[in-house]
Amino acid sequence: MTRRLAQVAKKVGVSEATVSRVLNGKPGVSESTRRSVLTALDVLGYERPTQLRGERARLVGLVLPELQNPIFPAFAEVIGGALAQQGLTPVLCTQTRGGVSEADYVELLLQQQVSGVVFASGLFAQADAPHDHYYRLAERSIPVVLVNASIEGLDFPCVSCDDAVAVEQAWRHLASLGHERIGLVLGPEDHIPSRRKLEAARAAAAAAGTEWNDAFVERSAFSLEGGQAAAGRLLDRGVTGIACGSDPLALGAIRAGRRRGLSVPADVSVVGFDDSAFMTCTEPPLSTVRQPIEAMGRAAVDLLIAQIQGTQHHLGELLFEPELVVRGSTAPPPPAR
Repeated sequence: MTRRLAQVAKKVGVSEATVSRVLNGKPGVSESTRRSVLTALDVLGYERPTQLRGERARLVGLVLPELQNPIFPAFAEVIGGALAQQGLTPVLCTQTRGGVSEADYVELLLQQQVSGVVFASGLFAQADAPHDHYYRLAERSIPVVLVNASIEGLDFPCVSCDDAVAVEQAWRHLASLGHERIGLVLGPEDHIPSRRKLEAARAAAAAAGTEWNDAFVERSAFSLEGGQAAAGRLLDRGVTGIACGSDPLALGAIRAGRRRGLSVPADVSVVGFDDSAFMTCTEPPLSTVRQPIEAMGRAAVDLLIAQIQGTQHHLGELLFEPELVVRGSTAPPPPAR
């Protein structure tokens, strides 16, 4: 019993005495704290006291495209923790190749009568992908929040990292080091954040008085292997600096350079995007543009709670400022030969 009290108290961020009062049905505890304690019991796998078993925890779907990219587990940790503090139980839905689709997950969540759904970088970020399941949620008036891109024509609140600022920071950093042949490795052409990054890169090049070259832009799936292939094509065209749409793409770019006998950063500089886990542990440590995961995740939950409670209307897209983190993968370009 003591171990259970301690674990639940740590999970919720309250005292063991508060947990004990909730479990014993005693007064002196706010309704939000009571719900958070009960949710923590569910999440940790403990049975609720008999008198409380009739209260079903409120469920919220958390739909992620994958877990291999460390940025998505980071989002899941922040959003899941913030939901639990509000007395809501996160239901993690992760897509796998050949497995359950995003649309199928939506059907399952609707069957479970979820209180809301948070999507992080899902099909809504692809202009040409099917969006019917999002319209189903809208028709059912299910509270929804999108992370990193919005859907035109749907009135869902959205929190995003400012892609334009992110690319501007990466581009200026490489340009300030002396790079003139700067390449981009981005996601597919219908990927909305990648479109935004491309537009921002063109603007940054124009502002710097640099001639734009479409041959210095490559598209890829968001994977290390995709980044390696795309960056290899850019290196064949003579780029000396590469800005990437994700950290895995950037790690692939570093591998592409090494496979060609090039040194990073002596021969080619690489900048990632996200600042996901372990980027300080790569060789060299990756220069990248950091998404404010904590602030974005908590804002997403706040927007969802406001919809559930009916206290807040659509605010459009909230843009969060990224931060350039300079490490060891960027340096001045090699001398011209």
